[in-house]
Amino acid sequence: MHIKRILETNLTNKLQDNKAIVIYGARQVGKSTLLRRLFDGDKDVLWLYGDQPQTQAIFENASTERLKTIISSKKILIIDEAQLIKNIGLKIKLITDYIPNIKVIATGSSSFELANKINEPLTGRKWEYQLLPFSFKELSMQTSVAEELGNIETRLIYGYYPDVVLNKGNEKEILLELANSYLYKDILLWGNLQKSDKITKLLQALAFQAGSQVSYNELAQIVGLNIKTVEKYIELLEKSFVVYKVSSFSRNLRNELKASIKIYFYDNGIRNALISAFNPISLRDDIGVLWENFIMSELLKKDMYAKNFARRWFWRTKQQQEIDLIHESGGVYKAFEFKWNSLKKVHAVKIFKEAYPDIEVNVINKDNFIDYM
Repeated sequence: MHIKRILETNLTNKLQDNKAIVIYGARQVGKSTLLRRLFDGDKDVLWLYGDQPQTQAIFENASTERLKTIISSKKILIIDEAQLIKNIGLKIKLITDYIPNIKVIATGSSSFELANKINEPLTGRKWEYQLLPFSFKELSMQTSVAEELGNIETRLIYGYYPDVVLNKGNEKEILLELANSYLYKDILLWGNLQKSDKITKLLQALAFQAGSQVSYNELAQIVGLNIKTVEKYIELLEKSFVVYKVSSFSRNLRNELKASIKIYFYDNGIRNALISAFNPISLRDDIGVLWENFIMSELLKKDMYAKNFARRWFWRTKQQQEIDLIHESGGVYKAFEFKWNSLKKVHAVKIFKEAYPDIEVNVINKDNFIDYM
C-alpha cells in the first residue's frame, strides 16, 4: 500500500527551477520510497547511491566534463545517501552552475554531515526539506479521519515509522530492529564513537524522561559519562533525527524557570522500543508522556511540511505550574496544554493568563486534537 506523503506536492512544485533539492530524514522514514513513487520508471532520471563504491568513484575528482558525460541527456539526477560522498556540496554546485537543464535531488540520513557538506557550497542554490515518519494527517488522507482515530492508541505505542505502520502484527520486531540497528549507524559513524552501550543508556534515560525537564548533570551520572560528552551525544541524536530539544520560555518573571530544556522523541514507537514498553494504554501509567510526545511531534510535522518557521518553548514556574508548549509563528504566540483525558483540569492556565494575557491558551485532548492536525 502506498501512503501519499505531504512532501510529494512540495517537491513536485520545485522541479521546474534549477535549484537542487535536499531531503533530510532519519533512516527508514521513507526518503527513497518517496522518490521512487515520484520518479520510478522515468527514463529521464539517473539514480546514484552514495553508499555504493562505484558512485563514490564517479564523484572522486569529478570535473564538469566528466559529470556531463555521466549525466548525459538525463533531466533529473537523484543522489541517495549523499552524505557518504566526499565534498558532495561542491559536486552538486558544479552541476547546478555548469550543467544546464538538470535537476539534482539529494537525500541524506544525517543532517549534521550532509548540512556541513552542502550548506556553504549551495547557498542560494537549494531547497531544503525534512521527511519525518508518517503523520496523522497523511494516514487520514489515505483512509479516513474516523479510521485513523480508531488507531490512535496503537500509534501512541508503536508510532508512525512506515515499516511499522505497513506491517501490522510485526510492530515490536520492526521497532526493536530500528532502535537497535538503524538508530545508531549515523551517530557512531559521524561521531567516530565506539561506546554504543553508553548511547543506549543515554537514550533509555531520555525515554524515561521524555516531556520532563532534563538535567545534563543527572544524565551524566546515570550514564557514567561527563557532562560535555552527554551534551555531544544529545547533539548527535538531534542531528540524526532521533530527538529534539525544547527550551523554557521566560520574560524574566521572578517565578519562571530559566535556561531549562525538555527532550522529545520524533516518534513514540522508538521511545517505547528503547525501554521495551509495549503494554496497551489501559495498563500504562505513562499515558500523559505518550500523549505529550505524540502531539508535540504531530504539531512539529504540521509546521515543517507547511514551511512554517515556528519557534517552540515550554513554560514552567518554580512552583511547578506548567504549560506544555508556547508556539510562535509570524509574531503570533499561542499556548498549548496536552491532556489525554478531556475531563482533567489544567491548573496552570489561570496563572499563565495572568502573566501573559495576550497569549491564547488551547488544551488539546483526545476528543479535540483533530482540530489542530
